[in-house]
Amino acid sequence: MNFPDISQDLRTRTPQLRGRLLPNQSLAELTWFRVGGPAQALFMPEDEADLAYFLGAIPADIPVTVVGLGSNLIVRDGGIPGVVVRLGRGFSDVKVDGLRITAGPAVPDVKVARAAQEAGIAGLSFMRGIPGAIGGALRMNGGAYGGETKDVLVSARAVDRAGNIHVLSNADMHYTYRHCGVPEDFIFTAATFEGRAGDRAVIAAEMDKITESREATQPIKSRTGGSTFKNPPGHKAWQLIDKAGCRGLIVGGAQVSELHCNFLINLGAATAADIENLGETVRKRVKESSGVDLDWEIKRIGVPLSRAS
Repeated sequence: MNFPDISQDLRTRTPQLRGRLLPNQSLAELTWFRVGGPAQALFMPEDEADLAYFLGAIPADIPVTVVGLGSNLIVRDGGIPGVVVRLGRGFSDVKVDGLRITAGPAVPDVKVARAAQEAGIAGLSFMRGIPGAIGGALRMNGGAYGGETKDVLVSARAVDRAGNIHVLSNADMHYTYRHCGVPEDFIFTAATFEGRAGDRAVIAAEMDKITESREATQPIKSRTGGSTFKNPPGHKAWQLIDKAGCRGLIVGGAQVSELHCNFLINLGAATAADIENLGETVRKRVKESSGVDLDWEIKRIGVPLSRAS
């Protein structure tokens, strides 16, 4: 299924654009689940200035959606109307200054953890366990193994829908568990983190322990999106799912992981609808079993195929 081509009109409105703008570009290859429909227009800006110029020049009624590494994401089968922004090469720098690290939103979290280890900066090892990039960590207060983004963030830069650039402090992010209070239309373009002085060997050992734990307990070699549901207050999502008898449950081409039942897996031929329906089935059974409502941690964007056709 294809959307009407809006890319030519957008190019006409942005004659000084330096980034790539592609019509009806498949997004499945950009997500870890390997499912989903196309972007009506996919824009890959060269840098922050290019992004700000583009957003300030295009019509305000065109929806804009941001995708990163695609790890914690389901793109629905009908695709995403409007513009999808994917930050790549121009947003992948990592710089170390004393105990601070500044990174672009396209930088994998594990790369920041490694840069911190090499510089003898402690406190960022938990990022080794986050399967995504800095942009996603900023947007959802990503965390793992006892650490969260809010614990180490100093400041962030972002561009809003009108093309204005903002510099945000940690307090400006209004972080809570797996939630950021910054307006949804802000696109993060950089972040600065701060740790504490540490021993490189000790930090490396911490990261090795996280790596071993992930490999032993998570289906990291499968087509998955990481943790599916947030841990409800006082509970662990995987335990509620297991108690509800959902370990190994299959809907279409999607399955609840046998290894870690807060992970959903594309068995090879799943659609986005299969994965989302499986998640909703799990939520229903957990509610019936434990009386607890599970909230999605994975972000679901786009439209179902029926609505797009």
